[in-house]
Amino acid sequence: MPFLILKMTPGATDEQKAKLIKDLSQVVVDVMGKDPQSMRVLIEEIPAENWGIAGETLAARRKRGA
Repeated sequence: MPFLILKMTPGATDEQKAKLIKDLSQVVVDVMGKDPQSMRVLIEEIPAENWGIAGETLAARRKRGA
């Protein structure tokens, strides 16, 4: 049973998340030949303050326009 975990910052709409789940599932079906009924996808939203890149938070990088 394939289980995909997508970690991202908040901001996507419910419709965008539904499309991600559908499309990511289809990629696994197409590439690996898995049964679509066996697919599991988890979207985990992580606040920008809890996401670090190159020694600083994503929130700080966004504030300075990086």
